Amino acid sequence: MEDRKREAYRLGLMTLGILAVLTAVEYIIGVYVPNAAVWLIIIALIKAAAIVQNFMHIARLWREESH
Repeated sequence: MEDRKREAYRLGLMTLGILAVLTAVEYIIGVYVPNAAVWLIIIALIKAAAIVQNFMHIARLWREESH
């Protein structure tokens, strides 16, 4: 049980780090790149996918249930 909790914390921290880096990249692109809407949308979609995959557990919908 302790290993599962440790793994969940590690996944959460990695996701937090990825989101923080992508947010910084978004800021830099938003400030310095003219007409950056396409890049910002792409980064937003990547961030949304990371959140859905890691925190909403969408992948479980297609797995078989284990009893």
